[in-house]
Amino acid sequence: MTEPWLLFSASAAEAPHSPSVPAWITYLFAAVLALMIAALAFEEKLHAKKSLIVGAFAGFCLILETIVASFVGISLLPFGEITLPGGHHLELPVYIPAIDWGVITIILGASLFVEVTSRSGVFTWMAIKLTKKSNGDPSKLLWYYGILTVVFSAVLNNVTAMIIIGSLTTVSLKKLNRNDLLLGFLLTEGLLTNVGGLLTLISSVPNIIVGNVAGISFVRFFLVASPYVVLATVVTLLMSKWKFKISGLQSDEQRATAKQLVAGFDENESVSSPKFFWFSVGALVLFIVSLAGQSALPWNLDKLGMGFVALFFAGAVLVAYKHEVDKFYSAVDWDLLAFFAALFVVINVMEHALVLDLIGRGITTMLELPTQAASACLLASSAVASSVTDNIPLAAMLAKILNTNPLVLAAEPDKSGSPFWWCVIFGANLGGNITPIGSASTVVAMTIIQRQKLPLSFVGFVIVALPFALVQIILAIGYILIAV
Repeated sequence: MTEPWLLFSASAAEAPHSPSVPAWITYLFAAVLALMIAALAFEEKLHAKKSLIVGAFAGFCLILETIVASFVGISLLPFGEITLPGGHHLELPVYIPAIDWGVITIILGASLFVEVTSRSGVFTWMAIKLTKKSNGDPSKLLWYYGILTVVFSAVLNNVTAMIIIGSLTTVSLKKLNRNDLLLGFLLTEGLLTNVGGLLTLISSVPNIIVGNVAGISFVRFFLVASPYVVLATVVTLLMSKWKFKISGLQSDEQRATAKQLVAGFDENESVSSPKFFWFSVGALVLFIVSLAGQSALPWNLDKLGMGFVALFFAGAVLVAYKHEVDKFYSAVDWDLLAFFAALFVVINVMEHALVLDLIGRGITTMLELPTQAASACLLASSAVASSVTDNIPLAAMLAKILNTNPLVLAAEPDKSGSPFWWCVIFGANLGGNITPIGSASTVVAMTIIQRQKLPLSFVGFVIVALPFALVQIILAIGYILIAV
């Protein structure tokens, strides 16, 4: 809902060509948005965290908004008013309602929940079990680690999944004296984190943002995305076996030696408390089930949203560490949460400066193509854009634009039925596989690769990963055209 107390009037936001916002203002703020995206792309060169970069731009946008409002004679009220049940009025600063608190609470709750359950050793236990089950066969290890990467990326954040699997891969292959395969394994796992990030609504931040705006339920998201994830995982692993020449053990002597080496792994070493281990397993299952059935909760509990479910489970498992909860609070990625809060403020300003409307008109022209061509163009352009800049602001901006597009709103049975939402979701996730800066998990993969002194540069990553990314994107386009 557009609030009338923001800088640019509700009528201006609703009417794309409203004269109340001069064109020079729109282009001025568009330039600010372009500068912010460029700053995010060169985050490492600036030696600044995302939250600081976007927070600085959010503050600048609000100051510039106020000055411009005064200059052009548009009324600016510093506070907004919300009417609560019972007729009570609550005044809030303009930037508070601009933040999508549903997204913030989902990320905070899920992060805390995963951090606590990880302490039980459940994820490491699963990984070591599979390693022993492979008997040290590199071909089996690739399949097991690849599938586990996808599963971990679906229930953990991609960075955590890459750290766990990457660390285990390094130890396993060194014990098996197969350092020659380490580069292929780590690169494949980095690519699969972004494929696994498509599996559930909470697997990646773009999923949460777009799904929240589109009104896509947890169950529907999984049912639509899972066939593609299975297909893309199998194709990626087959390509990896061929590209990196990963084959199975050929002789009985090789099999016996490898089996003896992996027998030294102890999956119970990371389990400090069997009681808490099984408690975490039960909590994890219940957490996923609750998210999946959130829309069907009784007594109007569904109105509390998925963010509440995530926070509730985080609080429930934190009880097990009630005397040291501060350690888990310090492990939360507060930089990411601050980044989001500031990002939503920037996007809100851009919406009322009609910058989103300007971009939206270009996207609308694309969407007016035949549906198949429009879907292909939107997915491909989303993937290319997310390969060179952060896919989070990209997803947030495109979701905002699609949410006002008449072609999307006219979809049946509701707006979530439009294939264009899925084009943005698939493109924003898979584009991260084109370059090593396209996603946080590929950055982590490159960090592990460089730490192991393996020969892979930025350009080298693009050369090796681009065929994988192109195949995944082409499969995604074909899947959306056929199945969505």
